[in-house]
Amino acid sequence: MSAEGFFGGDWRSRRKEDGSEVTEIDVAVEELIRAELSSRVPDDGIFGEEGGATSGSTGRRWIIDPINGTTYFTHRVPLFSNDLAYEDEHGPAIGVINMPLRQQMVVAGRGLGCWVLPGPDPDLQSGRRARVTERTSLGGARTLMHNPAGWPEELLSTLHRRVFLSPSTGMIAALVTGWADAGVIAGPPMGYEDVAPMPVIVTEAGGKVTDLGGTSVLRGDMSVLVTNGRLHDQFVQLVEDLPRSRDWQALVDRD
Repeated sequence: MSAEGFFGGDWRSRRKEDGSEVTEIDVAVEELIRAELSSRVPDDGIFGEEGGATSGSTGRRWIIDPINGTTYFTHRVPLFSNDLAYEDEHGPAIGVINMPLRQQMVVAGRGLGCWVLPGPDPDLQSGRRARVTERTSLGGARTLMHNPAGWPEELLSTLHRRVFLSPSTGMIAALVTGWADAGVIAGPPMGYEDVAPMPVIVTEAGGKVTDLGGTSVLRGDMSVLVTNGRLHDQFVQLVEDLPRSRDWQALVDRD
C-alpha cells in the first residue's frame, strides 16, 4: 500500500501538532495493520503513531510506525519503511522493518536471530542471517548519520574528525547486514514507535543500541547510537557529553 501511494495516488498531507507530517497513506497503512492484528491477536494492546493506544488484556503490546520517514515519502525520496515491534512481559520480543521500495525486510525475534528477507513477498525460507561487522577500531569506522541538519556543530565536528560519516540510507538494515559499523541519530527526538523495533533487531544481529549517553534506547532521550557492539563504548565515550540537538528551524525562520 505505501509503495503504491509513493508512486501515484492523489493523497493529502498535513502537519500534526508536533510539527511532523502525516499523510492519508500513513493513516491507511496503520489501519490495515491494526485490523490484521485485531483479527489475529484481539486481546493484545496496540500503539500506533497515528491512532494512539488501544488497551489489551494480555500485557503484550504491538507498536506500529506505518511510515517511518514520512517527510521522505511526501517528497518522493525512497528512504521510508513500515515498522512494527512487539513487546511482552520480558521486553522487546519482535522487530520488523519493511522497506517496500527496496523489496527488503529485516525481521528479528528474541533468541531467534535476525534475518534479511528479499523480494516483494518475503518469507523466512528465502532469508539470510544478518550479522554486524567485527570492526574494533573507532578510527575510520563507517558511520551513518540521520538528520544532520538538526545536529549541533560540536557533535558533527567531533565525529567527523574520528569516523567516516555517510548519509543514512536505511541505518538499521545497513548495520545488521555489515555495510556500516555504526549509526547516529541526533537532533529532534525520535518517537517511541521509531525506536521500538531497534533493540531486538540490533541485538539479535550481534550489535548494541542505546541513546548517545549509553542509556537504553527505549528509556533514554530518544537520540540513537547503534553499533556493532565492539565499538559501542568508544562511541559513547566520544559523544556522551556533547549537545545532541540544535534549533535548525530557527535558522530557517530567521532567513
